[in-house]
Amino acid sequence: MNSSEFNITGTLIWYYYCCPREVWLMAHQLNPDEDDPNMDVGRFIHEHTYARDKEKEISIGNIKLDIVRQDKDGLVVGEVKKSSRYVKSARMQLAFYLWELKQRGIVAKGELLFPKEKKKEEVSLEDSLERELMSAMEKIRNVISQDKPPQVKKIGLCRNCAYREFCWA
Repeated sequence: MNSSEFNITGTLIWYYYCCPREVWLMAHQLNPDEDDPNMDVGRFIHEHTYARDKEKEISIGNIKLDIVRQDKDGLVVGEVKKSSRYVKSARMQLAFYLWELKQRGIVAKGELLFPKEKKKEEVSLEDSLERELMSAMEKIRNVISQDKPPQVKKIGLCRNCAYREFCWA
C-alpha cells in the first residue's frame, strides 16, 4: 500500500503510540475483534459519559471529535478515554485533532477526559508537541507502506488487545 493513498487518523496516532503493528493491521483493513470486552467498555464509556456535551460531537474531514464546546477562552475539543493508563497515546491523538483544526484555520485547546478516574488534562498544540506529531506521522506512513506488518512483539498491552488472537494464535 502506498502510504500517500491513506489518510492518517486520530485512531492511527493512538495505535502508533501503543503498538506500530496495530497501525499496519488497521491501515490494511484487518480490523480488531469487535466483540472484545475491552472494545465494549470503551464504546459504553464513549456513549454514556458527558451526555450534555455529546450533543456537540462533530466530524470534520477524517477526524471525529468527541466533545466540542466554547468556553470563555475559546474553542475546546475534548477526547474521552476509559483510562489514563495510555495518556501519551491519548495526548498525541488529541494533538493530531488540534493540528487538523489548525490546518483549517481553527484555533482550539484540548482536554483529555478520564471519567472513571474523574481526571482531566489540558493539551495545547505547542511547537514541541507539533514536531513530535509530525515525526510520528512520518513513521506511521513508513509502517503503512511496508508489505508486511512489523514483527509481533510481546508488550504489556497484548493481554487486553483486540488483536491478540491475530498476533498470538
